[in-house]
Amino acid sequence: MSSYSPVEQTLKTILPLINPTKDDWAVRFHIIEDVRDAVETVESLRGATVEPYGSFVSNLFTRWGDLDISIEILTGSHISNTAKKQKQSFLADVLQALRCKGTCRKLRFNSNARVPFLKLEHNLQSITCDISINNLLGQMKSKLLFWINGIDGRFRDIVLLVKEWAKAHNINESKSGSLNSYCLSLLVIFHFQTCVPAILPPLKELYPGDLAHELKGVRTDAEKHIEGTCAVNINRFLDNRSRASRQWNRSSLSDLLISFFAKFSDIDVRALEQGINLFSGQWEDIGSNMAWLPRTFALYVEDPFEPPANTARTVTNNHLTRMADAFRATHNILASSDNNQATLLATLIRQDRLLPLTKSPVRNSNMPGNYNRIRPQVNRAVPSPSQSHQIPYTTNNGRSNKANMVRPMQPNHNQAQQIWRARPNT
Repeated sequence: MSSYSPVEQTLKTILPLINPTKDDWAVRFHIIEDVRDAVETVESLRGATVEPYGSFVSNLFTRWGDLDISIEILTGSHISNTAKKQKQSFLADVLQALRCKGTCRKLRFNSNARVPFLKLEHNLQSITCDISINNLLGQMKSKLLFWINGIDGRFRDIVLLVKEWAKAHNINESKSGSLNSYCLSLLVIFHFQTCVPAILPPLKELYPGDLAHELKGVRTDAEKHIEGTCAVNINRFLDNRSRASRQWNRSSLSDLLISFFAKFSDIDVRALEQGINLFSGQWEDIGSNMAWLPRTFALYVEDPFEPPANTARTVTNNHLTRMADAFRATHNILASSDNNQATLLATLIRQDRLLPLTKSPVRNSNMPGNYNRIRPQVNRAVPSPSQSHQIPYTTNNGRSNKANMVRPMQPNHNQAQQIWRARPNT
């Protein structure tokens, strides 16, 4: 599709509106600092660290994206295995501390969830925040998505566009039976794996191990092993792609988005027999995967970093039908030769986001700069493979930018992955 097509031009209009600005980054840093202040008042959490994860760390959040925070309980240098009842007790203490602080509202304790967590809405921009205990696995998943993010610049754009589209169609809310944001990101990875030619490899080629079971022992050693393995494999993939440059996929954003909706337009029918396996990068028959049997879910999107966990486990049959209808309708509108920007905008973005944003200038935050935060006590910054191993990033046409090999494509990675350590109570 031409770069001057109505769809391509509409996407270029939407992206600056949904990309986080420098202020959006600053607000989230302030919320992290706020939680840190509350945690350090809790006696049972003396010495704990407050660490962000999720889309904020992977740099796959929109301006209105939620914030995920893990409170890490230190047990020397080793990775802690905290029992569920202990997590519930710690979170109850944090809940009380946050109530006393008074900077958030709608506090809710989901004590019986698979991973217990607190949910709150912060007074700053009404950002929703989930807080859990010792969620190192969630942190590592976020870093892996960040490194995947650096392979091709189109990936992040499509993820942001798909997330906003899903919000506009009310199919991005796991508690009501539709898709969570992590699952949506995985669907985009799968789309990039199954494009012709493929843009991303099967994830077993980036990290062949079982992440969930390999996070044990000394934390720094485990993280270093995972980071080093991914760095070597990503470099190998990029080198191989460079040697086969004629086979690169140079699809425009509009081509990729239209084919994304086409690929999943029959997902309600296909899900009856097949699930999505990103580890192998292909559809897989449910009957041939013993971990998926007996078939108890409407849709299977296996977590490639925590198999056989199903990231679409909350999707109901009714919502699966609604999702497929939305995929089909959106594909038809985007693929039509008789579309205009008003129709496209109404299809791809929530209308209440358009008017307030277009009244004031919006800065693209691909490089949010060095925000001078209030007073985060930074003890350690986790290097990304793209920094420590010089993984090059790619531009929107898929070409490698060797001139910027030392710099990651995304905003300052250390900003998103710094650790806030609680000060000892005095």
